[in-house]
Amino acid sequence: MHDLPPLGAPRLFSNPRADHDRVYGPSERAILSRAAFQEAMTEIGAWPGYAPTPLRSLTGLARAAGIDRIWYKDEGTRFNLNSFKALGGAYAVLRLLAREVQARVPGVPVTALDLVVGRYAKVTRTVTVTTATDGNHGRSVAWGAQVFGCDAVVYIPANCSQGRQEAIEAFGARVVRVNGLYDDAVRQAAADARDNGWHVVSDTSYTGYMDIPRDVMQGYAVMVEEAISQLPASERPTHVFIQGGVGALPAAVCGHLWETWGRQRPRLVVVEPHTADCLYQSALAGRPMKADGDLNTVMAGLACGEVSLLAWAILERGADDFLTIPDQAAVTTMRLLADGAYGARPVVAGESGVAGLAGLLCAAADPQARIGLGLAPDARVLVFGTEGATDPDVFENLVGRSPEAVLNPA
Repeated sequence: MHDLPPLGAPRLFSNPRADHDRVYGPSERAILSRAAFQEAMTEIGAWPGYAPTPLRSLTGLARAAGIDRIWYKDEGTRFNLNSFKALGGAYAVLRLLAREVQARVPGVPVTALDLVVGRYAKVTRTVTVTTATDGNHGRSVAWGAQVFGCDAVVYIPANCSQGRQEAIEAFGARVVRVNGLYDDAVRQAAADARDNGWHVVSDTSYTGYMDIPRDVMQGYAVMVEEAISQLPASERPTHVFIQGGVGALPAAVCGHLWETWGRQRPRLVVVEPHTADCLYQSALAGRPMKADGDLNTVMAGLACGEVSLLAWAILERGADDFLTIPDQAAVTTMRLLADGAYGARPVVAGESGVAGLAGLLCAAADPQARIGLGLAPDARVLVFGTEGATDPDVFENLVGRSPEAVLNPA
Protein backbone atom coordinates (compact mmCIF):
# COMPACT_ATOMS: atom_id res chain seq x y z
CA MET A 1 0.00 0.00 0.00
CA HIS A 2 1.33 3.44 -0.94
CA ASP A 3 1.37 6.27 1.56
CA LEU A 4 -0.96 9.18 0.88
CA PRO A 5 0.56 12.66 0.99
CA PRO A 6 -0.27 14.94 3.95
CA LEU A 7 -3.90 16.02 3.76
CA GLY A 8 -4.64 17.50 7.17
CA ALA A 9 -6.96 16.27 9.88
CA PRO A 10 -10.70 15.76 9.26
CA ARG A 11 -13.50 16.32 11.75
CA LEU A 12 -16.21 13.65 11.88
CA PHE A 13 -19.72 13.49 13.32
CA SER A 14 -21.79 10.34 12.78
CA ASN A 15 -25.48 11.19 12.55
CA PRO A 16 -27.49 9.58 15.38
CA ARG A 17 -30.73 10.26 13.47
CA ALA A 18 -29.66 8.32 10.36
CA ASP A 19 -31.99 5.38 9.76
CA HIS A 20 -31.27 2.86 7.00
CA ASP A 21 -34.48 0.99 7.82
CA ARG A 22 -36.63 4.06 7.24
CA VAL A 23 -38.77 3.77 4.09
CA TYR A 24 -38.44 6.52 1.50
CA GLY A 25 -41.97 7.74 2.03
CA PRO A 26 -44.44 10.37 0.83
CA SER A 27 -42.76 13.26 2.68
CA GLU A 28 -39.44 12.50 0.96
CA ARG A 29 -41.02 11.87 -2.45
CA ALA A 30 -42.75 15.26 -2.19
CA ILE A 31 -39.23 16.72 -2.43
CA LEU A 32 -37.44 14.28 -4.74
CA SER A 33 -38.83 11.24 -6.51
CA ARG A 34 -37.99 8.84 -9.29
CA ALA A 35 -41.19 9.90 -11.05
CA ALA A 36 -40.07 13.54 -11.17
CA PHE A 37 -36.53 12.37 -12.00
CA GLN A 38 -37.82 10.52 -15.05
CA GLU A 39 -39.37 13.74 -16.33
CA ALA A 40 -36.05 15.54 -15.84
CA MET A 41 -34.12 12.71 -17.47
CA THR A 42 -36.39 12.68 -20.52
CA GLU A 43 -36.02 16.43 -20.91
CA ILE A 44 -32.29 16.82 -20.26
CA GLY A 45 -31.48 13.68 -22.23
CA ALA A 46 -32.97 15.35 -25.32
CA TRP A 47 -30.85 18.51 -25.06
CA PRO A 48 -28.21 19.02 -27.77
CA GLY A 49 -24.83 17.91 -26.48
CA TYR A 50 -26.20 15.66 -23.75
CA ALA A 51 -24.02 12.64 -23.01
CA PRO A 52 -23.34 10.78 -19.77
CA THR A 53 -20.10 11.93 -18.17
CA PRO A 54 -17.41 9.31 -17.47
CA LEU A 55 -17.21 7.19 -14.33
CA ARG A 56 -13.49 6.65 -13.76
CA SER A 57 -12.03 3.84 -11.67
CA LEU A 58 -9.09 5.17 -9.62
CA THR A 59 -7.51 1.81 -8.88
CA GLY A 60 -4.09 3.01 -7.76
CA LEU A 61 -5.50 5.73 -5.54
CA ALA A 62 -7.83 3.19 -3.92
CA ARG A 63 -4.84 0.99 -3.18
CA ALA A 64 -3.01 3.96 -1.67
CA ALA A 65 -6.05 4.66 0.50
CA GLY A 66 -6.19 1.04 1.62
CA ILE A 67 -9.63 0.28 0.15
CA ASP A 68 -10.93 -1.85 -2.71
CA ARG A 69 -12.41 0.68 -5.17
CA ILE A 70 -12.78 4.39 -5.86
CA TRP A 71 -15.19 5.39 -8.60
CA TYR A 72 -14.93 9.04 -9.65
CA LYS A 73 -17.87 10.54 -11.59
CA ASP A 74 -16.14 13.22 -13.69
CA GLU A 75 -18.45 16.17 -14.36
CA GLY A 76 -15.68 18.28 -15.91
CA THR A 77 -17.15 17.81 -19.39
CA ARG A 78 -20.86 18.39 -18.63
CA PHE A 79 -22.30 20.35 -21.57
CA ASN A 80 -20.15 23.45 -22.04
CA LEU A 81 -20.29 24.51 -18.40
CA ASN A 82 -17.76 21.96 -17.05
CA SER A 83 -19.94 21.38 -13.99
CA PHE A 84 -22.84 19.23 -12.81
CA LYS A 85 -24.70 22.48 -12.15
CA ALA A 86 -25.70 22.48 -15.83
CA LEU A 87 -28.24 19.81 -14.89
CA GLY A 88 -29.98 21.93 -12.25
CA GLY A 89 -30.23 25.65 -12.91
CA ALA A 90 -30.88 25.41 -16.64
CA TYR A 91 -33.54 22.72 -16.13
CA ALA A 92 -35.28 24.89 -13.53
CA VAL A 93 -35.22 27.87 -15.94
CA LEU A 94 -36.85 25.71 -18.61
CA ARG A 95 -39.55 24.52 -16.22
CA LEU A 96 -40.27 28.05 -15.04
CA LEU A 97 -40.56 29.44 -18.56
CA ALA A 98 -42.83 26.60 -19.64
CA ARG A 99 -45.14 27.40 -16.71
CA GLU A 100 -45.10 31.10 -17.57
CA VAL A 101 -46.03 30.41 -21.20
CA GLN A 102 -48.78 27.97 -20.23
CA ALA A 103 -50.23 30.52 -17.81
CA ARG A 104 -50.55 33.05 -20.63
CA VAL A 105 -51.37 30.60 -23.45
CA PRO A 106 -53.55 28.01 -21.66
CA GLY A 107 -53.92 24.52 -23.05
CA VAL A 108 -50.80 24.65 -25.23
CA PRO A 109 -48.01 22.14 -24.50
CA VAL A 110 -44.59 23.82 -24.37
CA THR A 111 -41.42 21.96 -25.29
CA ALA A 112 -37.78 22.92 -24.89
CA LEU A 113 -37.53 23.15 -28.68
CA ASP A 114 -40.40 25.65 -28.73
CA LEU A 115 -38.41 27.88 -26.39
CA VAL A 116 -35.07 27.38 -28.14
CA VAL A 117 -36.48 28.46 -31.52
CA GLY A 118 -38.31 31.42 -29.95
CA ARG A 119 -41.86 30.28 -30.61
CA TYR A 120 -43.03 32.04 -27.45
CA ALA A 121 -40.43 34.80 -27.39
CA LYS A 122 -43.08 37.48 -26.79
CA VAL A 123 -43.68 35.85 -23.42
CA THR A 124 -40.18 34.70 -22.47
CA ARG A 125 -38.55 38.05 -23.28
CA THR A 126 -40.67 39.64 -20.55
CA VAL A 127 -39.27 37.21 -17.95
CA THR A 128 -36.14 37.85 -15.89
CA VAL A 129 -34.62 35.11 -13.76
CA THR A 130 -32.19 35.83 -10.97
CA THR A 131 -30.03 33.87 -8.56
CA ALA A 132 -27.09 34.07 -6.19
CA THR A 133 -24.00 32.02 -6.87
CA ASP A 134 -20.37 31.37 -6.09
CA GLY A 135 -19.94 30.60 -9.80
CA ASN A 136 -21.26 27.36 -11.26
CA HIS A 137 -24.98 27.62 -10.47
CA GLY A 138 -25.03 31.16 -11.86
CA ARG A 139 -23.43 29.97 -15.08
CA SER A 140 -26.11 27.29 -15.40
CA VAL A 141 -28.94 29.79 -14.86
CA ALA A 142 -27.36 32.27 -17.28
CA TRP A 143 -26.86 29.53 -19.87
CA GLY A 144 -30.46 28.36 -19.45
CA ALA A 145 -31.74 31.91 -19.80
CA GLN A 146 -29.74 32.41 -22.99
CA VAL A 147 -30.80 29.09 -24.53
CA PHE A 148 -34.49 29.30 -23.60
CA GLY A 149 -34.97 33.01 -24.26
CA CYS A 150 -35.23 35.15 -21.13
CA ASP A 151 -33.06 37.66 -19.24
CA ALA A 152 -30.88 36.85 -16.25
CA VAL A 153 -29.40 38.85 -13.37
CA VAL A 154 -26.87 36.96 -11.26
CA TYR A 155 -25.63 38.02 -7.82
CA ILE A 156 -22.17 37.02 -6.65
CA PRO A 157 -20.41 37.47 -3.29
CA ALA A 158 -17.49 39.84 -2.92
CA ASN A 159 -14.88 37.07 -3.02
CA CYS A 160 -16.11 35.41 -6.23
CA SER A 161 -13.25 35.34 -8.72
CA GLN A 162 -13.18 37.63 -11.73
CA GLY A 163 -12.89 34.62 -13.99
CA ARG A 164 -16.14 33.16 -12.70
CA GLN A 165 -17.88 36.51 -13.11
CA GLU A 166 -16.74 36.73 -16.73
CA ALA A 167 -17.86 33.15 -17.39
CA ILE A 168 -21.38 34.09 -16.25
CA GLU A 169 -21.37 37.28 -18.30
CA ALA A 170 -20.33 35.28 -21.38
CA PHE A 171 -23.87 33.84 -21.43
CA GLY A 172 -25.44 37.29 -21.56
CA ALA A 173 -26.37 37.71 -17.90
CA ARG A 174 -25.94 40.89 -15.90
CA VAL A 175 -23.77 40.25 -12.86
CA VAL A 176 -24.13 42.17 -9.58
CA ARG A 177 -21.30 41.83 -7.06
CA VAL A 178 -22.59 42.06 -3.47
CA ASN A 179 -20.45 43.45 -0.68
CA GLY A 180 -20.76 40.35 1.48
CA LEU A 181 -20.83 36.55 1.52
CA TYR A 182 -22.85 34.04 -0.53
CA ASP A 183 -25.77 34.16 1.91
CA ASP A 184 -25.85 37.97 1.62
CA ALA A 185 -26.06 37.55 -2.15
CA VAL A 186 -28.99 35.13 -1.68
CA ARG A 187 -30.87 37.72 0.36
CA GLN A 188 -30.09 40.55 -2.08
CA ALA A 189 -31.26 38.51 -5.07
CA ALA A 190 -34.52 37.66 -3.28
CA ALA A 191 -35.13 41.28 -2.26
CA ASP A 192 -34.45 42.67 -5.74
CA ALA A 193 -36.61 39.97 -7.30
CA ARG A 194 -39.54 41.06 -5.13
CA ASP A 195 -39.00 44.70 -6.06
CA ASN A 196 -38.66 44.06 -9.80
CA GLY A 197 -41.02 41.17 -10.42
CA TRP A 198 -38.19 38.76 -11.26
CA HIS A 199 -38.15 35.00 -10.68
CA VAL A 200 -35.56 33.54 -8.30
CA VAL A 201 -33.99 30.30 -9.60
CA SER A 202 -32.02 29.09 -6.61
CA ASP A 203 -30.60 25.76 -5.50
CA THR A 204 -31.22 26.72 -1.88
CA SER A 205 -34.67 26.77 -0.33
CA TYR A 206 -35.99 28.87 2.51
CA THR A 207 -39.32 29.68 4.13
CA GLY A 208 -41.75 30.66 1.37
CA TYR A 209 -39.47 29.48 -1.44
CA MET A 210 -39.55 25.75 -2.11
CA ASP A 211 -40.83 24.83 -5.59
CA ILE A 212 -38.01 25.86 -7.92
CA PRO A 213 -35.23 24.36 -5.74
CA ARG A 214 -37.01 21.00 -6.16
CA ASP A 215 -36.55 21.29 -9.93
CA VAL A 216 -32.87 22.18 -9.47
CA MET A 217 -32.26 19.21 -7.19
CA GLN A 218 -34.22 16.87 -9.43
CA GLY A 219 -31.98 17.81 -12.33
CA TYR A 220 -28.93 16.81 -10.29
CA ALA A 221 -30.34 13.29 -9.97
CA VAL A 222 -29.57 12.74 -13.68
CA MET A 223 -25.90 12.54 -12.69
CA VAL A 224 -26.67 10.02 -9.94
CA GLU A 225 -28.68 7.75 -12.24
CA GLU A 226 -25.87 7.85 -14.81
CA ALA A 227 -23.42 6.70 -12.14
CA ILE A 228 -25.72 3.86 -11.08
CA SER A 229 -25.96 2.64 -14.67
CA GLN A 230 -22.18 2.89 -15.16
CA LEU A 231 -21.18 0.85 -12.11
CA PRO A 232 -20.06 -2.74 -12.77
CA ALA A 233 -23.10 -5.01 -12.79
CA SER A 234 -21.90 -7.11 -9.86
CA GLU A 235 -20.66 -4.26 -7.67
CA ARG A 236 -22.23 -1.51 -5.61
CA PRO A 237 -20.52 1.15 -3.53
CA THR A 238 -20.40 0.67 0.21
CA HIS A 239 -19.89 4.42 0.71
CA VAL A 240 -20.60 7.69 -1.07
CA PHE A 241 -18.61 10.80 -0.14
CA ILE A 242 -20.33 13.93 -1.42
CA GLN A 243 -19.60 17.63 -0.99
CA GLY A 244 -22.05 19.76 0.96
CA GLY A 245 -22.67 23.45 0.13
CA VAL A 246 -26.25 24.38 1.04
CA GLY A 247 -27.16 20.69 0.88
CA ALA A 248 -28.94 20.52 -2.48
CA LEU A 249 -26.35 18.22 -4.06
CA PRO A 250 -25.97 15.73 -1.20
CA ALA A 251 -29.75 15.66 -0.77
CA ALA A 252 -30.22 14.87 -4.46
CA VAL A 253 -27.64 12.07 -4.24
CA CYS A 254 -29.05 10.78 -0.95
CA GLY A 255 -32.69 10.90 -2.03
CA HIS A 256 -32.10 9.17 -5.36
CA LEU A 257 -30.02 6.36 -3.86
CA TRP A 258 -32.41 6.00 -0.91
CA GLU A 259 -35.48 5.61 -3.13
CA THR A 260 -33.63 3.37 -5.62
CA TRP A 261 -31.83 1.00 -3.23
CA GLY A 262 -33.70 1.42 0.05
CA ARG A 263 -31.94 -0.08 3.06
CA GLN A 264 -29.24 -1.46 0.76
CA ARG A 265 -28.07 2.04 -0.14
CA PRO A 266 -24.44 3.03 0.57
CA ARG A 267 -23.28 4.90 3.65
CA LEU A 268 -23.54 8.58 2.74
CA VAL A 269 -20.84 10.94 4.03
CA VAL A 270 -21.36 14.69 3.54
CA VAL A 271 -18.09 16.64 3.20
CA GLU A 272 -17.60 20.37 3.89
CA PRO A 273 -14.70 22.75 4.51
CA HIS A 274 -13.78 23.27 8.16
CA THR A 275 -14.72 26.95 7.79
CA ALA A 276 -18.06 26.48 5.98
CA ASP A 277 -19.81 23.73 7.90
CA CYS A 278 -23.53 24.54 8.06
CA LEU A 279 -24.56 20.91 7.47
CA TYR A 280 -22.12 19.60 10.08
CA GLN A 281 -23.42 22.15 12.59
CA SER A 282 -27.01 21.24 11.71
CA ALA A 283 -26.26 17.56 12.30
CA LEU A 284 -24.76 18.39 15.69
CA ALA A 285 -27.83 20.40 16.69
CA GLY A 286 -30.42 18.20 15.03
CA ARG A 287 -31.94 21.19 13.23
CA PRO A 288 -30.88 23.72 10.55
CA MET A 289 -28.01 25.84 11.83
CA LYS A 290 -25.60 28.41 10.40
CA ALA A 291 -21.94 27.61 9.80
CA ASP A 292 -19.62 28.03 12.73
CA GLY A 293 -16.69 29.18 10.59
CA ASP A 294 -15.94 32.37 8.68
CA LEU A 295 -16.69 30.80 5.23
CA ASN A 296 -13.16 31.70 4.06
CA THR A 297 -12.17 28.62 2.06
CA VAL A 298 -10.42 27.79 -1.19
CA MET A 299 -13.47 25.61 -1.93
CA ALA A 300 -15.43 28.70 -2.96
CA GLY A 301 -18.42 26.78 -4.30
CA LEU A 302 -18.96 25.32 -0.83
CA ALA A 303 -18.64 28.63 1.06
CA CYS A 304 -22.26 28.53 2.21
CA GLY A 305 -23.34 29.53 5.69
CA GLU A 306 -27.00 28.47 5.75
CA VAL A 307 -28.75 25.19 5.01
CA SER A 308 -31.42 24.62 2.36
CA LEU A 309 -34.54 23.58 4.26
CA LEU A 310 -35.63 21.08 1.59
CA ALA A 311 -32.18 19.52 1.55
CA TRP A 312 -32.12 19.18 5.32
CA ALA A 313 -35.48 17.39 5.26
CA ILE A 314 -33.76 14.60 3.26
CA LEU A 315 -30.35 14.67 4.95
CA GLU A 316 -31.61 14.76 8.52
CA ARG A 317 -32.37 11.02 8.39
CA GLY A 318 -30.71 10.02 5.13
CA ALA A 319 -27.10 11.15 5.66
CA ASP A 320 -25.01 8.84 7.82
CA ASP A 321 -22.01 11.05 8.55
CA PHE A 322 -20.82 14.64 8.33
CA LEU A 323 -17.13 15.31 7.74
CA THR A 324 -15.21 18.57 7.50
CA ILE A 325 -11.77 18.96 5.94
CA PRO A 326 -9.02 21.60 5.66
CA ASP A 327 -8.31 23.47 2.44
CA GLN A 328 -4.99 21.63 2.18
CA ALA A 329 -6.88 18.40 1.47
CA ALA A 330 -8.72 19.86 -1.53
CA VAL A 331 -5.58 21.37 -3.08
CA THR A 332 -3.56 18.18 -2.57
CA THR A 333 -6.36 16.13 -4.13
CA MET A 334 -6.52 18.45 -7.16
CA ARG A 335 -2.78 17.91 -7.64
CA LEU A 336 -3.02 14.14 -7.25
CA LEU A 337 -5.68 14.01 -9.97
CA ALA A 338 -3.79 16.41 -12.26
CA ASP A 339 -0.58 14.43 -11.83
CA GLY A 340 -2.26 11.13 -12.67
CA ALA A 341 -0.93 9.83 -9.36
CA TYR A 342 -0.75 6.09 -8.71
CA GLY A 343 -1.07 5.24 -12.39
CA ALA A 344 -4.31 7.06 -13.22
CA ARG A 345 -4.87 9.21 -16.28
CA PRO A 346 -4.65 12.94 -15.47
CA VAL A 347 -7.95 14.57 -14.50
CA VAL A 348 -8.72 18.30 -14.37
CA ALA A 349 -10.85 18.94 -11.30
CA GLY A 350 -11.84 22.16 -9.55
CA GLU A 351 -11.28 22.95 -5.89
CA SER A 352 -14.92 22.48 -4.85
CA GLY A 353 -15.46 19.50 -7.13
CA VAL A 354 -12.82 17.36 -5.41
CA ALA A 355 -14.15 17.84 -1.87
CA GLY A 356 -15.83 14.43 -1.68
CA LEU A 357 -12.69 12.63 -2.82
CA ALA A 358 -10.57 14.80 -0.54
CA GLY A 359 -12.83 13.86 2.37
CA LEU A 360 -12.38 10.17 1.59
CA LEU A 361 -8.58 10.48 1.43
CA CYS A 362 -8.51 12.54 4.65
CA ALA A 363 -10.59 9.92 6.44
CA ALA A 364 -8.57 7.02 5.03
CA ALA A 365 -5.36 8.60 6.34
CA ASP A 366 -6.82 9.28 9.80
CA PRO A 367 -7.06 6.11 11.94
CA GLN A 368 -9.96 7.33 14.07
CA ALA A 369 -12.03 8.59 11.13
CA ARG A 370 -11.23 5.45 9.15
CA ILE A 371 -12.65 3.25 11.91
CA GLY A 372 -15.59 5.59 12.51
CA LEU A 373 -16.61 5.43 8.85
CA GLY A 374 -16.05 1.71 8.41
CA LEU A 375 -13.44 2.15 5.68
CA ALA A 376 -12.36 -1.48 5.67
CA PRO A 377 -10.03 -2.95 2.99
CA ASP A 378 -13.07 -4.14 1.02
CA ALA A 379 -14.74 -0.69 0.97
CA ARG A 380 -15.91 0.51 -2.43
CA VAL A 381 -16.46 4.27 -2.62
CA LEU A 382 -18.33 6.43 -5.14
CA VAL A 383 -17.40 10.11 -5.31
CA PHE A 384 -18.67 12.86 -7.59
CA GLY A 385 -16.08 15.16 -9.17
CA THR A 386 -18.61 17.91 -9.71
CA GLU A 387 -16.53 20.41 -11.67
CA GLY A 388 -13.55 20.81 -13.94
CA ALA A 389 -11.51 24.00 -14.16
CA THR A 390 -14.42 26.42 -14.00
CA ASP A 391 -11.88 29.20 -13.40
CA PRO A 392 -8.67 28.25 -15.27
CA ASP A 393 -6.62 30.95 -13.54
CA VAL A 394 -7.58 29.69 -10.08
CA PHE A 395 -6.85 26.13 -11.18
CA GLU A 396 -3.39 27.06 -12.45
CA ASN A 397 -2.59 28.98 -9.27
CA LEU A 398 -3.47 25.97 -7.13
CA VAL A 399 -2.08 23.17 -9.27
CA GLY A 400 0.88 24.93 -10.85
CA ARG A 401 -0.13 24.09 -14.44
CA SER A 402 -2.93 25.14 -16.75
CA PRO A 403 -5.78 22.74 -17.49
CA GLU A 404 -4.44 22.39 -21.04
CA ALA A 405 -0.98 21.44 -19.75
CA VAL A 406 -2.51 18.78 -17.50
CA LEU A 407 -4.46 17.17 -20.32
CA ASN A 408 -1.75 17.60 -22.97
CA PRO A 409 1.62 17.28 -21.22
CA ALA A 410 4.66 18.15 -23.32
